[in-house]
Amino acid sequence: LQNSSYLNREDPDLPVCLEQTVLVWIPLGFLWLCAPWHLVSLCRSTRVTNKHLSKLYLCKQFVVSLLFLTAIAALAVTLGQDYGPSKDPPSTVKNPGVFYANPVLFAVTWILLLLCQEAVRRREGVVDSATLFVFWLLLVLCDIFPFQTLLREALGEVRDVPRFCLFYISFALELIALILSAVADVPLEAKEVAKKNPEAGAAFLSRITFNWFNSMAVKGYKQPLTQEDMWELNESDSTAHINQRFQHFMESELAAARVRFQQQVKTKTAKNINKVRTEASTNDLSNGLGKGVSQNMLMMEDKKKKKKDKKEEEAYPNSWLVTTIYKTFKGILIKSAFLKLLQDLLSFVSPQLLKLMISFTQDSSRFAWEGYLYAVLLLVVAILQSLFLQQYFHQCFVLGMKVRTVLIASVYKKALVVSNDTRKESTVGETVNLMSADAQRFNDVTNFIHLIWSCPLQIALSIVFLWLELGPSVLAGLAVMVLMVPINGLLATKARKFQVSRITHIQDSIIILKLYAWEPSFQTQVEDVRGQELKVMKKFAYLTSVSTFIFSCAPALVSLATFAVFVGVSSDNVLTAEKAFTSISLFNVLRFPLAMLPMLIAAIVQTGVSKKRLEKFLGGEDLESDIVRHDPSFDSAVSICDGSFAWDKEAEPLLKNVSLDIKPGRLVAVVGAVGSGKSSLMSALLGEMHSTKGFINIKGSLAFVPQQAWIQNATLRDNILFGSPCEEKRFQQVIQACALAPDLELLPGGVLTEIGEKGINLSGGQKQRVSLARAAYSQSDIYLLDDPLSAVDSHVGKHLFDKVIGPNGLLKDKTRILVTHGVSFLPYVDEIVVLVNGKVSEIGSYNSLRASKGAFSEFLDTYAKEQSNQPLSTSDIDLIPEREDTQPDSPLEDSVSFTLKRENSIRRSQRHGSVRLRKNSSLRKPEDVGEAKKGQRLIEKETMETGKVKFSVYLQYLRAMGWSYTIMVFVVYFIQNIAFIGQNLWLSDWTNDAVEYFNKTYPAQKRDTRVGVFGALGVAQGVFVFLGTLLLANASVAASRILHSRLLNNILRVPMVFFDTTPIGRVVNRFAKDIFTVDEAIPQSFRSWLLCLLGVLGTLFVICLATPFFAIIIIPLAIVYYFVQRFYVATSRQMRRLQSVSCSPIYSHFGETVSGLSVIRAYGHQERFLKHNEKTIDENLKSVYPWIVSNRWLAIRLEFLGTLVVFFAALFAVISRKSLDSGLVGLSISYALNVTQTLNWLVRMTSELETNIVAVERVSEYAELENEAKWVTDTRPSEKWPEEGRLRFENYKVRYRPELDLVLHGITCDIDSTEKIGIVGRTGAGKSSLTNCLFRIIEAAEGRILVDDIDISTIGLHDLRNRLTIIPQDPVLFSGTLRMNLDPFDKFTDEDIWRVLELSHLKGYVSGLQEGLQHEVAEGGENLSVGQRQLLCLARALLRKSRILILDEATAAVDLETDNLIQTTIRKEFSHCTVLTIAHRLHSIMDSSRVMVLDAGKIVEFDSPSNLLDKQGHFYAMAKDAGITQQYTTAL
Repeated sequence: LQNSSYLNREDPDLPVCLEQTVLVWIPLGFLWLCAPWHLVSLCRSTRVTNKHLSKLYLCKQFVVSLLFLTAIAALAVTLGQDYGPSKDPPSTVKNPGVFYANPVLFAVTWILLLLCQEAVRRREGVVDSATLFVFWLLLVLCDIFPFQTLLREALGEVRDVPRFCLFYISFALELIALILSAVADVPLEAKEVAKKNPEAGAAFLSRITFNWFNSMAVKGYKQPLTQEDMWELNESDSTAHINQRFQHFMESELAAARVRFQQQVKTKTAKNINKVRTEASTNDLSNGLGKGVSQNMLMMEDKKKKKKDKKEEEAYPNSWLVTTIYKTFKGILIKSAFLKLLQDLLSFVSPQLLKLMISFTQDSSRFAWEGYLYAVLLLVVAILQSLFLQQYFHQCFVLGMKVRTVLIASVYKKALVVSNDTRKESTVGETVNLMSADAQRFNDVTNFIHLIWSCPLQIALSIVFLWLELGPSVLAGLAVMVLMVPINGLLATKARKFQVSRITHIQDSIIILKLYAWEPSFQTQVEDVRGQELKVMKKFAYLTSVSTFIFSCAPALVSLATFAVFVGVSSDNVLTAEKAFTSISLFNVLRFPLAMLPMLIAAIVQTGVSKKRLEKFLGGEDLESDIVRHDPSFDSAVSICDGSFAWDKEAEPLLKNVSLDIKPGRLVAVVGAVGSGKSSLMSALLGEMHSTKGFINIKGSLAFVPQQAWIQNATLRDNILFGSPCEEKRFQQVIQACALAPDLELLPGGVLTEIGEKGINLSGGQKQRVSLARAAYSQSDIYLLDDPLSAVDSHVGKHLFDKVIGPNGLLKDKTRILVTHGVSFLPYVDEIVVLVNGKVSEIGSYNSLRASKGAFSEFLDTYAKEQSNQPLSTSDIDLIPEREDTQPDSPLEDSVSFTLKRENSIRRSQRHGSVRLRKNSSLRKPEDVGEAKKGQRLIEKETMETGKVKFSVYLQYLRAMGWSYTIMVFVVYFIQNIAFIGQNLWLSDWTNDAVEYFNKTYPAQKRDTRVGVFGALGVAQGVFVFLGTLLLANASVAASRILHSRLLNNILRVPMVFFDTTPIGRVVNRFAKDIFTVDEAIPQSFRSWLLCLLGVLGTLFVICLATPFFAIIIIPLAIVYYFVQRFYVATSRQMRRLQSVSCSPIYSHFGETVSGLSVIRAYGHQERFLKHNEKTIDENLKSVYPWIVSNRWLAIRLEFLGTLVVFFAALFAVISRKSLDSGLVGLSISYALNVTQTLNWLVRMTSELETNIVAVERVSEYAELENEAKWVTDTRPSEKWPEEGRLRFENYKVRYRPELDLVLHGITCDIDSTEKIGIVGRTGAGKSSLTNCLFRIIEAAEGRILVDDIDISTIGLHDLRNRLTIIPQDPVLFSGTLRMNLDPFDKFTDEDIWRVLELSHLKGYVSGLQEGLQHEVAEGGENLSVGQRQLLCLARALLRKSRILILDEATAAVDLETDNLIQTTIRKEFSHCTVLTIAHRLHSIMDSSRVMVLDAGKIVEFDSPSNLLDKQGHFYAMAKDAGITQQYTTAL
């Protein structure tokens, strides 16, 4: 009773007894609860770390000591008054107990505080204490009440001077302490860390508001951020730290899961056996039991096979991943759950405050201070809520990031030790997918994992509060909401079915498209696929628009249903402002969990799939580490005892009963036909295969050179050093020996040249030599060389053999095992091992094996046809010494460097269509290469846009959408927004009826109009949203179609040079990623952005309508908002880019690791690669973490603005409450409560739209490239041209790019009809350029080419290219049917096609396939052997039947049989044509009518082969190199 008198007046106050008890106990209680935690840590760290005492710390302790003194003083005053000798007679009234209790309490507390602060000082890496700060804050806040009470008293007279003084002294000290506790106490050693990572030195206040991020935001605004600007990670966030914890928990969990799994398997098999037995006995006794069992077993097998697909799913240890993740991150999970709970509870306080506020405005007799109190409370609650929410989000996103990190790191670690069985099950792509997609899914789910319990909680609380407001009629609204959920879910699953596929391999083979003039066929194919895609997209867009319609109608429908039922149930129910707006703000709280739940459930289901995949991979078998023993007691370097090896546990062994014994220091050659198991033998020695019996022992360290060189994306030097320390002398030796010196002169950066992924900027031979150099540098004991000499020219091979591998090479004292096809090296090896079908057929020295006439001499006959006419040994052994005697060393060296300088042109890496153009174009001008290289680097950087996106790009997209569409969309959305505002204004008007018809009956008719109009406006909103979304869907599909077809059209017409200077990946990226963005992301973010923008404007409009004062506040708020938004967008956009840039190294390093696994394992470098991977992931995290923080930084600032909007809306409502009706107050505040989220979204959407619109920029960049000549011109040759097939070059000169040198320097020659011409020359002499000129892949600089007297530069490209035929070097196939690969335009009948297949010896193979001609060829023809691919290309040529055939001879190691087949077919079938053969092996052109020898772009010799051999010129030298001499030709 007494209390009410204190409050019921204009200037309320709290009673003194409350001030002296409760307000003192709150802060002290808080501290006493938290103190044990500090004290425990104080006791733990007994050893005093000699962190020096900072001034700040001393000040804090000093202030607390002073406070302690004040407490003692207060006690003294009380004691003095009660017991002290006083002049007055001893008073009977003693001081109340509080005056004893409080000082004592305080004194104890201050002592406790001194200890706590000491504890904080001693803790590692802690700069301040959150609990102490909160304690000081509470204390000061609670002391404000007595502060003003005493002040009021003092205005009269001060009754109790000593206490009055003491209170103010201690209050001042408390304020100082509060300020001190808000400052971070960064010790000296932490200062350095804090520079690199400000978070480490941030105080509590700065941490909860993310203030420490300011410097980054400012920096990002001033200039585009780079990776170097990113801060160091916290120790606790680094990959190594988290992964270590995770692996620790994973081991135990996985072990337990394996045990469970084994038991399941046991029980299953037992059941199966029993089943079989029972079935057998009942089944078929007459047949005798045994037979029955076997038959049944067969039946069971069949059933099992059918079941197997289902069983496959469970056949691995499962359900351990989630528990591991939980155990690893328990701390974060619990912390974030607590924060989320607080935030959820607080979110229900605002509607209650709103209710109080409305009732306050209705009752004008209430005191004004009440209104101000509510306004302040709204502000406080909102601020607390946003602080909790942002901390919660921060914790969750960091958790998501950590989970992703841990999964990526684990997958990588697993991939290093995974066995071949598990490796077979998933391709590299799928494993990379585990890293990118599946880890990302986990990341996304962990971000929102707490919603699993939080959503139901929020829903339950909302319903409770709504029930209190509106009674059972809530159920109507709720029913509507619940119905929406499954509909939305259904649409979402439907939409998920429409996932889009893409075409990419168009670029891989663009050169073939050009040579064969097949672009139109390809374009139609791509357009067809694209058409399907757009159809799907349209369907998808329509579905989304339906779900958007439902979602946007939901709030309107829900409130309509609720209010209609509420008003309709009984006439007593009158809708008041409090009821209406409280329930609307509660419905707004409800919307979020209801929308999130179905999404969350769908995400969890998807993650379930990812979980299965990850568990299967991470729980797979490891490579058996004990296959290869390392026992030093053996005397031989390598020994295999009766070993059989298979690739799979189940498979047949490939190598059977192999026994080998190799003494240290020997050079052993392994030879055998194709497929006899040479490479498998190498793999077995490396321990990559399953040994079914026997064992291998290896003494010493290994180095391994694989058949296909494995090159890392690093500098050339790093590729050779491979993690060893650099010793300059040894390094130079190795480079000389491996003949890399001439190449280094050509490479722009010498040893420091960056090598692209898969070694794209090296030729095949260079890669092989780098791979060999890596081995030579490693100084291992045993060298396994898997055919390293096949990829290099013959005399380079000779050089490598002499200088590195052979008896006088760098490695002469090491054990070397060399797999080789080169017959000429065999006489120089110590021992030869001959493999036939996986068995060792003979072992011995060269001469003894030749004499024994076994498998080896057969092998020699196959491979050495060219030398079979003369006594082999002499020719061969003569060849080398003679060279060395007659010309000491230098010429050999020279010819080598000469070839090397030119070697690049031919060996295009198979994938990357034509690196070689870039290569030999820049041969003669190293400084130019530097430029080109720089240019390339510039392009690299350029594609990462910086700064703001130009406005013209937006216009470009709108133009692609169509202006009419665009304007309609804007108008429709605008009308929708008006309907929304109208509906709410109508509601506020409706609620005013409650005041009007107070205690009267509410007329039914009026009620019906109210409900009717309310409903109509609600439905109108939905309809307009639906219309807008449909229009936008159509518009965006149109835009996508236009942008894609412009891009495709142009890319197919771009000259070849473009593809040589642009990495394929970049072009594919435009088609895949950027078009995907244009298709999916842009329309979405555009729509959301529009809705958000209109929503924010609507809100501000309504608030201004209710309280016109508010307009004054809008301007400063808008300015602040604009700045925050610009800072954020600039920083965040750049971070997103850095994120995607730093992500790809993770995947490419992983892809590299997987493809080079055998090399990494052979050298034993797994640890180094793990470390490197951790570094790479950390680099990525360095941009992910600040990005997460930047989002929180933004959100907390925007939410603060939002709370200010709420505060001012409430404040002005209180100020002008006399003139306002309660409906409008409710409306404006409930709107304001909703504005925070919308503001947040608006900035997000702006930034997202900016990020996404870049895709349009990039697509249009490639749609405006320069084109090559027209495909068809007005001058068209006759149908039958070229009838004769005569070729004439007239002073023909050509260069690849305008800024480069000439490649052909004036070629003049005549070639008659049906001549067979061989074109030879050192690498880079311009052989391939000649064909490129014929097809006008490159245009003439001067001079011309005449074909049957028509100048080819006058006719259209397609007319020209359709009449010539080429069989290219690398057989390129497209994914599609076989038939499509031969005849893309469907010009020929099936008979024609079968005929050419027969001629090209493929008929047997193709007719054996199930689908025949419709057999699907995999991308790049991966499911055919190289030989078959080569034959298919021959079939293509046969089908064209043109009079001029160009044969670019394959350098790929095609086996000799295929080669012979091709040669004979060409001789027979093309006898009536003019054939130009570009030869790398001279044998194939010895029977041509004339040979053209090119050197440095000029014709040096042009005559028949025999004449040229007589001349003893260039051709003779080349022939001699290849071991072709006079006798050979005569023999022919």
